[in-house]
Amino acid sequence: MRLPTLSSGSTRMKPEQPKLYYELAPWFHLLTAPSSYEEEAAFAQQVLTESCPSGIGTVMELGAGGGNNAFHLKKRFRMTLTDLSPSMLDQSRSINPECEHLAGDMRSIRLDREFDGVFIHDAVCYLTEPDDLIACMKTAFVHCRPGGVALFMPDAVKERFRPSVHHGGHDGETRSLRYFEWTFDPDPSDSSYTVDFVYLLREANRPVHVVHDTHALGLFSREQWLLWLREAGFSVRMIEDPYEREVFVGVRNPV
Repeated sequence: MRLPTLSSGSTRMKPEQPKLYYELAPWFHLLTAPSSYEEEAAFAQQVLTESCPSGIGTVMELGAGGGNNAFHLKKRFRMTLTDLSPSMLDQSRSINPECEHLAGDMRSIRLDREFDGVFIHDAVCYLTEPDDLIACMKTAFVHCRPGGVALFMPDAVKERFRPSVHHGGHDGETRSLRYFEWTFDPDPSDSSYTVDFVYLLREANRPVHVVHDTHALGLFSREQWLLWLREAGFSVRMIEDPYEREVFVGVRNPV
């Protein structure tokens, strides 16, 4: 996951960068461990494979973050991992040294090559404006070969959004993290919602350090997703993942 910057000339205020993906990136795998992604990665692998009868060998992941999905997907696909945060790419390299890692913005990165599949997990949620999400869809399309497939897995669509709270964390060899996560929508009339995190960080036996971190995330309707993906050039369908979240599968029609 990573934070979108604003286009030049925009009058909107730039959101503060989530601390988790920059100064706290070395703690990332203690908040969400690669082992926790096994079920989601298996679902993504199945959808990508079944949606592309001609075969999936190469996959580009936009917003790969700490590489937790790639940790599982690399067993089946040759993965090229991109992210806006160099710090998060460093975390991914630590668990996925055999994968290609490239810094870039999911709205604008261009590699001048095509892949059998393009995968975008919950990093897509950091696009809070329609133009940014549409730009990401276009990035996926231009990197998807004819007959290839793109899988978008947002955390929520507007019709199914529900406020929630979660907690968790993990222990490492010399440090531990616990977190509390509070998700809510302060303005249902706009295209975003808010997730506030509180991280409790402990190194060795030192006192716990507490950090508050706010994440602004995008929230769009099911019909917006379907319309914009079709306009980007995909034949698209909506399906549910194992957690009953709506995700979107786009196939680039063969020439």
